[in-house]
Amino acid sequence: MQLPLPTAVAALKAMAEPTRLRLLVLLASAELTVKDLTGILGQSQPRISRHLKLLAEAGLVERAPEGSWVYLRLADGGQSGALARLVLSAVDRSDPVLARDRRRVEALREEREKAAQAYFEAHAGEWDSIRALHVAEAEVEAAIASALGPGPFDLLLDLGTGTGRMLELLAPRFRRGLGIDLSPAMLAYARAKLERAGIRNASVRQGDIYDLPLADGAASAAVMHQVLHFLSEPQRAVREAARVLAPGGRLLIVDFAPHELEFLREEFAHERLGFAASQIEQWLVDGGLEALDRRELPPAGGEPGKLTVSLWLAARPAQARPRTEDAHQLKLERMA
Repeated sequence: MQLPLPTAVAALKAMAEPTRLRLLVLLASAELTVKDLTGILGQSQPRISRHLKLLAEAGLVERAPEGSWVYLRLADGGQSGALARLVLSAVDRSDPVLARDRRRVEALREEREKAAQAYFEAHAGEWDSIRALHVAEAEVEAAIASALGPGPFDLLLDLGTGTGRMLELLAPRFRRGLGIDLSPAMLAYARAKLERAGIRNASVRQGDIYDLPLADGAASAAVMHQVLHFLSEPQRAVREAARVLAPGGRLLIVDFAPHELEFLREEFAHERLGFAASQIEQWLVDGGLEALDRRELPPAGGEPGKLTVSLWLAARPAQARPRTEDAHQLKLERMA
């Protein structure tokens, strides 16, 4: 690792203060808000905010707004983040002050987990009702892992992350995982679940699936697991997922085949009653992707009144191809 002198000096100066070093140790192990950090360190909100501002300006801390809150974590990328991890690796974690901080973080995690569990228990009946309509979840997850491939993926997106289960399932296959969801309650549950599982290479963020907070070509893989049927504009979401895929990046869509279970629309807010294979495949092509594989998991014995789970795998070609409308325009120009 080689850093320009000004970058190294700015990062080291920002870290060279006891409270700020404690903040970095904490943010290396968990995503926390200013309120969380104020309680853990026993310092005033203005003072904590001032320290965090200096750390953010030095590129050591990342901020992720979520409603009226802002979650903070140690910078994942960049030269300053790498330097911070190097410095933190040399810090004695048995120091009494750091040990006390760690105990307070654990107490905070327990509070989060209790709140998340209460939310899960309140909605578990709904999720169980849906799962009972199709093949066992273990079979679906095995198909997901097989279809997506072993990776490794530099950045994997879980779009509409919900409980964060896909991040948990696929954690060994990515360097960094990012779950996007609009619901603060679901994000709180997913965050607590990932922390409980000890998954440090994944985080969750509030975001709009139609307008992802990512640059073109930022992700090497994306998963949309049981998301599209909740959306009023699923084609738009597929196009947005395609936009953020890097050349060679993979998109895996998991949803239901067409069905006639109207009660899912009425009782569980399903906007769409499944998707035809041709429909999804056309959306993938429209997004500049190449369809690679499709799998179907029908209910055991073809039992009527049950759901078939479909999987579609697509990839952005290593060399970008013109979108459908661009290719059509080019053809017209050549004919002229």
